[in-house]
Amino acid sequence: MKVISRLAGLLLLCTVLPLNAVVETYEFTDETNRERYHQFVDELRCPKCQNQNLAGSDSPIAQDLRRELHRLLEDGRSDREVVDYMVQRYGDFILYRPRFNAETAVLWFAPGVFLLTGAVTIILIFRRQKNKQVVAVDDSPLNEEEQKRLQELLAKDDVNA
Repeated sequence: MKVISRLAGLLLLCTVLPLNAVVETYEFTDETNRERYHQFVDELRCPKCQNQNLAGSDSPIAQDLRRELHRLLEDGRSDREVVDYMVQRYGDFILYRPRFNAETAVLWFAPGVFLLTGAVTIILIFRRQKNKQVVAVDDSPLNEEEQKRLQELLAKDDVNA
């Protein structure tokens, strides 16, 4: 009976832990701003956390950014203005999908370059293997001199063994 009560307690604990997530309520003037807010907190990265968006982070900086994001949206800022503000303040790191510019070109082109390099390497390896010439084996019987030499080698091998 103790085992069952402990398992029930553990199950209850496991179901209660996710309720500790970040819950902030902001009043929005219209539903459009609410949707934009949720889109931004899902797409913007917390500057303190490693690969965690603003919605999932409970760090103080994420709380401040959510509050600031609410203020910007309620002030009537466009999506572009909001993103520019965040990038100006925290750099391209805050964006999960960084903008294309000279600094981020490597992020955008590196996967394609690596894929292309791998494909070319595989093609070259297959071509090189295909072009290797197989030495043809002569199936004709041995002449008398070759048979004599073979017998000598076999006899010499038998003596050494």
